[in-house]
Amino acid sequence: MSHIQSKRWQLSRRQTLRGLGATLALPFLEAMRPLHGQTASSGDPVRMACLFMPNGVRPDKWTPSGKGKSFKLSPILSPLESVKEYLTVISGLTNQPSHKGDGHYYKTAGWLTCSTIANTTGSDISANGVSIDQLAAQAIGKNTKLPSMELGTSPISSGIDRNVNLTRLYGSHISWKKPDVPLPCEINPQSAFDRLFRKVERAKNGQSLDQSVIDIVLDDANSLKRKLGSEDTHKLEQYLESVREVERRIENEAKQIGSGQNISENAAKELAALNQRISSAMGGRKKGLSSVQRIDHTEHTRLMLDLIALAFWTDSTRVATFMFGNAVSSKSFSFLDGVSGGHHSISHHKGNENQLAQYEKINIWHSAQLAYLLEKMKNLPEGNANVLDNSMILFGSGIRDGNAHATKDIPTILAGRANGQLKTGRHLEAAQDSPLASLYVGMMKRLGVPSQTIGNSKRELRGL
Repeated sequence: MSHIQSKRWQLSRRQTLRGLGATLALPFLEAMRPLHGQTASSGDPVRMACLFMPNGVRPDKWTPSGKGKSFKLSPILSPLESVKEYLTVISGLTNQPSHKGDGHYYKTAGWLTCSTIANTTGSDISANGVSIDQLAAQAIGKNTKLPSMELGTSPISSGIDRNVNLTRLYGSHISWKKPDVPLPCEINPQSAFDRLFRKVERAKNGQSLDQSVIDIVLDDANSLKRKLGSEDTHKLEQYLESVREVERRIENEAKQIGSGQNISENAAKELAALNQRISSAMGGRKKGLSSVQRIDHTEHTRLMLDLIALAFWTDSTRVATFMFGNAVSSKSFSFLDGVSGGHHSISHHKGNENQLAQYEKINIWHSAQLAYLLEKMKNLPEGNANVLDNSMILFGSGIRDGNAHATKDIPTILAGRANGQLKTGRHLEAAQDSPLASLYVGMMKRLGVPSQTIGNSKRELRGL
């Protein structure tokens, strides 16, 4: 936009596109920059997403070789080569408060709290701490449409795991609003999309829920385009097409499932019953994915990651969590060449080379999905940078080796530059047994969350 334009017209950072039944937040546009002579109260906002990977990693294929800037990605991390400059791979971290109990649950429910969960087989669960995503949501969530988003691909697990005598509820939650209040993951992409972009309560007044969000706000978008310069017009068109593409993919998945593709007969029966319940709960809407739908797992995962990218780009939220699967996930990865069986059973490899090779392939798949998200965010322009430049993406697991439930030197990556506040493109070797919580103290500082003790640390990780 020209200098003359900026002197006579400025767009609010809170500007949205509106239509009957929908509202779309906008990505950052040049027209949102302060007018000549004004100063901004702050720079581009910093966002944080925490991505949890269940069942650990093959330990001898995870850690990069070399340190600092002179490092080489390991076999498991090889899919991240194209975004290597945005990575901080951190070795040496341990979550000491999670060591108290055996198995996965202490390490999953306590991953973002760095606290020790209450030992129970009932519903009286407690993480004995608040997760960092909710600490952030409490501090900065008022600045966005949604204080936080909690996404996943697996339904909540219930019952008791008699191997460790703990409720399975702990394995389904990484986000804790209060010590005894876990936040469940939304696993339906359609529901997550609607929460971000639709106003269902207004849509009940005659607006079709099957109509594209873009079509609903198109008049408002065209009106805005007439006020924008060429650069902003292009950026707005790119954004609208990104939203429409996610819509198309969600609709395509719904059509495949509705026609019975890629699901067993028993799953189809369960799906029909569940869809009826969802339809009733959503006022007749039948689109979307349910907890039992056996869709393509990679596409389901990427839809959720796309929603995180869009939510950050539009500043609809600055805090998100995503669970690739619950603790002790038995998800079958037989869709990968050379893999047969469930994730958890494969992770208990007992040193068997065949199982180790399969374990590694599952780990590589997870890295590839992280690479997908980072590439997406890297290609979303924001101000003079991109969304990844202004974000922190935590990726890791609560245990190192799924076979031994090893808890030291847990796999941890922090991607993104937090608006220039993080040094990236390196392998950071922390002092052995450095508290995982010390990383979180540093992350909260970069989000602007008031300084506080997190878990067993009150100091930022050295070298961050």
